[in-house]
Amino acid sequence: MTDGKSSTIRTRIREAAAQLTASERKIANAILADYPFTGLESIQELAAKTGVSAPSITRFVSKIGCSGFQDLQRQLIAELKEGQRSPLDLKSSQKPVGQSEFLSEYASRISTVLREMTETVSQAQFDSLAALLADPSRNIFLLGGRVSDSIASFLSTHLRQIRSGIYHMADNPEFWPEHVLRMRRKDVVLLFDFRRYQNSLSRLAETIAGERGATIVVITDKWMSPAARSADHVVALPIDAGTAWDTVIAAMALVEALIVRVSETDWEATQKRIKDWDGIRFAMPGYDQDRINGDADET
Repeated sequence: MTDGKSSTIRTRIREAAAQLTASERKIANAILADYPFTGLESIQELAAKTGVSAPSITRFVSKIGCSGFQDLQRQLIAELKEGQRSPLDLKSSQKPVGQSEFLSEYASRISTVLREMTETVSQAQFDSLAALLADPSRNIFLLGGRVSDSIASFLSTHLRQIRSGIYHMADNPEFWPEHVLRMRRKDVVLLFDFRRYQNSLSRLAETIAGERGATIVVITDKWMSPAARSADHVVALPIDAGTAWDTVIAAMALVEALIVRVSETDWEATQKRIKDWDGIRFAMPGYDQDRINGDADET
């Protein structure tokens, strides 16, 4: 099991699943279903909600490494605060990167983050996500937060060249209804949201889940975007490089791996799509095909 104090309550519940009794699984399911807010209710409210006695709840929290119910709630509150930390907050607790070998040392930290990502995201989870994105019968809608929308844009740019039905939603919520109304139950909505989460994405996910029933995938960090409460699939990535700035290297590596995997799912169709795409793109005004081919005279 992961070191208790360094992992989230969610992770520790899942790791302890095999050791839980039937009553304790009821508690675990209730907390995970509306994480972390159910765990912040009183022990009496949680007992009434699950039909499990208070002593059983106390035994449950002990199994996941908490000294008591108050300790469980203290750690859940700490997770909520951690998810809202800004670069100014992180600067105060950063591990300084050596100035003389800054680039190599930073690259070493990034390598550690990537290794952690491969341990966090299972092959089965990756395969499932790639299959959703590769399914030509599904439209794919993508959106991110203030910073992470650049990742959604990067992924959508590549997916458009591989297959049709890719929609990068505008960052202005005024335009979201057009996309939401277009969504079908079989479609996929992929949201990127990392700490200092955007409440608008949470409300969007809740609306889609309730009104359209599309499959929602949230790519976030271990403290979990509130949008994850409405998600069918959640991918929790490492983002902490020990500096004032969270790293998106794990998200970019995951996205690049998905691009390659999806393109190779039906390479014949991908190849035709790219050829057709480039044929139209190069015919557009403003493209100098000779210069693109390197044949232009230099004067």
